[in-house]
Amino acid sequence: MRRALLALVASGCASLAPRYERPAAPVPHDFPGVTAGNAAPVAWRDFIREPRLRSVIELALARNLDLRAAMLSIEAARAQYRIQRAAALPAIDAVGAITTARSIVGPDNAAATATTASVTVGLAAWEIDLFGRLKSLSEAKQQAVLATVEQAKAARISLIGETATAWVALAADRSRLAIARDTADLAKKTMELTEQLVGGGTSNRGDVFQAATVFQQARGDVALLSAAIAQDRNALELLAGGPIGDDLLPDALPAQLDWFADVPVGLPSAVLLERPDIRAAEHDLIAANANIGAARAAFFPTLSLTANGGLASVGLAALFTGPAAVFGIAPALAMPLFRGGANRANLAFTRAQKEVLVATYQAQIQRAFREVADALAVRGTIDELLAAQAALVEVSTKSVDLAQARYKVGVDPFLTTLVSQRAQYAAKISLVATQLSALANRVTIYRVLGGGLD
Repeated sequence: MRRALLALVASGCASLAPRYERPAAPVPHDFPGVTAGNAAPVAWRDFIREPRLRSVIELALARNLDLRAAMLSIEAARAQYRIQRAAALPAIDAVGAITTARSIVGPDNAAATATTASVTVGLAAWEIDLFGRLKSLSEAKQQAVLATVEQAKAARISLIGETATAWVALAADRSRLAIARDTADLAKKTMELTEQLVGGGTSNRGDVFQAATVFQQARGDVALLSAAIAQDRNALELLAGGPIGDDLLPDALPAQLDWFADVPVGLPSAVLLERPDIRAAEHDLIAANANIGAARAAFFPTLSLTANGGLASVGLAALFTGPAAVFGIAPALAMPLFRGGANRANLAFTRAQKEVLVATYQAQIQRAFREVADALAVRGTIDELLAAQAALVEVSTKSVDLAQARYKVGVDPFLTTLVSQRAQYAAKISLVATQLSALANRVTIYRVLGGGLD
């Protein structure tokens, strides 16, 4: 009997799950406009060159509650895996019992009382995994753990990207605020100049009113940007999980836009398969594949084993002294005959679920490819756009200086100065927006390529 049971156990655990094959990636081999080559992922500490921003990101990684929840989810998934894995092992219990029974015996209906004491150790209904049902379920739980780990990595990369973007947005708004204040000061001086010219009879009151329009516009922008900066800080502190010192906040955008390193993109699109979110989707797919094996195994017989051994005696005092050893073993084979179509429906469900996850996995790859392609499209033109915006600021500044000089001597009307001031203000604000886009684009490329955590 023992040899037969050992043979059954040894021959068991053959999974009925179909052989897993990674679905084809439904995207081109190369990114648009990029020559394929070799490049290693950039660690985030190498990517972030600005020391203050690096410190803020370290605070976020240590204190952000959403990231903490993602990390704790790993522990929960691991516990579920251990629970499922334990189902394949025998559960052994020790039981002590004292049983008293009173019965009627003999022709005169005499009463008799019998007391039995026992101590046993045994296992109840241990399923021997002949067809790999429990193995498949354990595999599914293990893949769920791996998916959760990858989701936590994706959350960490996303937090790094969001924190960097929020920090840069704060810097951009502070740059805009400085421009608005400078424009307001310049407009105020222009108003004073027109007042003097009106008093001298070389200008009219309408010029004063026109000069006031630029001043009031800049004044309103100062108020709006002050509120926006407060909101930017609130958003940044939410990501960082707590207050951030003023010494860790940016004053304005850098002149050289050197806060971030360039991320090499000379890679085939297959690099997307290493993105944590895509790896998580693949682990979900592998788990669904394992669930098919468990559903298939439900069509086959299940072998369970119940066994116990111990001591028994009619007297508690003699329980450990007399020859009272007892032993029992009861294997049971159950063959499913009629389940109302539940097994077939469950198999159909697991197969359909796998197809859903195949589509989800491939769609995730397509979205990732588009994210990279969009980021590269911006990267390919951002330098030209920055140069054009910087040139526009330069010529608009010269235009303002020339218009003011010509207005002072009465050559041009004040409307020319007004138009030049507005164009200069718009050009400076547009340059800040372009600089913000350039820095955010580097962060986006780092994130959409899967980032680097070390």
